[in-house]
Amino acid sequence: MLIGEHHADTSVVAEIDGRLAGFITAYILPRYPDILFVWQVGVSEAGRGQGLATRMLFEILKRPACFDVHYLDTTIGPSNEPSQALFRGLARRLDTYVEETELFSSDLFGDFDDQEHEPEILFRIGPFDAKTVRGALFD
Repeated sequence: MLIGEHHADTSVVAEIDGRLAGFITAYILPRYPDILFVWQVGVSEAGRGQGLATRMLFEILKRPACFDVHYLDTTIGPSNEPSQALFRGLARRLDTYVEETELFSSDLFGDFDDQEHEPEILFRIGPFDAKTVRGALFD
């Protein structure tokens, strides 16, 4: 609820038949106002396979708060293939690039329950502009 309270202009929820089907929490980086950082994406079973996550991303990107955004950043673990596909697909729709670099190595997370945490890979999508976003929107 705090993310929604503090970052309502850059976060979204989606409903199907009055029930929560998905959400995205994101914010514009204070030091870099041209970068939107997507913190978390969640889609329920009822919302999967319908392009809901992509539609929610575009819902955020088309808002006035994002008119000056030219890059989208997010972090994804190497084994999270669905998220990787989502953000690579977003880059294709925006006709731009995805730069992938390791942001946090696995040793920074320590071991929990004798399981090593995967590294977090930074996906930087861009550059793009508000006109490109509007042109790539779903009908």
